[in-house]
Amino acid sequence: MQPAVSAPASPEAEAFVRFCYHRRRVGWPELYDEMCAVATRGLFRGMGHDALAEIGVGFSLFETPRLAQLVRWVVSEEQAFRRSARAAAVEAMAARPAEDAGCPAATAA
Repeated sequence: MQPAVSAPASPEAEAFVRFCYHRRRVGWPELYDEMCAVATRGLFRGMGHDALAEIGVGFSLFETPRLAQLVRWVVSEEQAFRRSARAAAVEAMAARPAEDAGCPAATAA
């Protein structure tokens, strides 16, 4: 059973996790390494560890369960979005007539 988040994540904390996920599409715990690197270098809006802690992103041992839950939520949401976008693209391609798709066999007939 996963621990409950004690307080909802701030929009900025969620944006930080999304930023890191877009840089490296992995889940927990691999994304933790990416988030640490981003924080150390201030790559997200110039924010380092202290500024990220102010928006609810903590890297300490006691804060990792909450951060892990946020990462799992963001990653699952991102993956669901990508699946639906992919399905919509496949559906749009299937709905196009063969001649619109540039199929030479369809235009030669």
